[in-house]
Amino acid sequence: MPELVYPPVIATARAWFRALDLRFDIQGTEHVPRRGGAVLVSNHISYLDFVFAGLAALPSKRLVRFMAKESVFRHKVSGPLMRAMKHIPVDRSQGEDAYKHALRALDSGEVVGVFPEATISRSFTLKDFKSGAARLAQEARVPLVPVALWGTQRLWTKGHKRNFKRNHFPVGIRVGEPLHAGAGEQPAGLTSRVRERVQELLEAAQRAYPGAPDGPHDSWWLPAHMGGTAPTAAEAKSM
Repeated sequence: MPELVYPPVIATARAWFRALDLRFDIQGTEHVPRRGGAVLVSNHISYLDFVFAGLAALPSKRLVRFMAKESVFRHKVSGPLMRAMKHIPVDRSQGEDAYKHALRALDSGEVVGVFPEATISRSFTLKDFKSGAARLAQEARVPLVPVALWGTQRLWTKGHKRNFKRNHFPVGIRVGEPLHAGAGEQPAGLTSRVRERVQELLEAAQRAYPGAPDGPHDSWWLPAHMGGTAPTAAEAKSM
């Protein structure tokens, strides 16, 4: 069926990015397969990460069907858009339905986007990964494509107000080579491998990031280990 909603939404998002004068540094998009199913796995630091992670697939002319919490689909504005773009609702009390939905999408050759941390990382460091993405890739026999985002938290993240002013924020996106499950590899092992790769990509994006806090009041978006005032991973768990 023709995509009547997704392309206009992408065009609108790109116009919005231009209005905000975001400065993109995107590398590795050639690693997104041009055909066939794949699981795109990204870190999660912002409410807008699905928008930015989806950009990684556009050069390969792919549209990503993201797995997102079911409440987003109940919203009167976002709900119809999410359904029209064929994203996948996740009801945590009935996760098996979302898993089967994602598996059908992969079997039909779609790219499915997953945030294996499940929730936004308040520390802006990687949390533990859940094994669902690895299990999907193994069962569907498709590759995992690791993605790291950096800078998106400065626009809108948990515990902080939205900042949609024309602030020229840099946004870093790194895409790694696809990972394939080894013969007899368990989901836990594959999950560990993809998490390690996302960590490497995240560190690369952070090293290349040209932005810096305007002062002590603006260091909230930097992790504690980078000299920022974001909570540590241990502190974030208790929040």
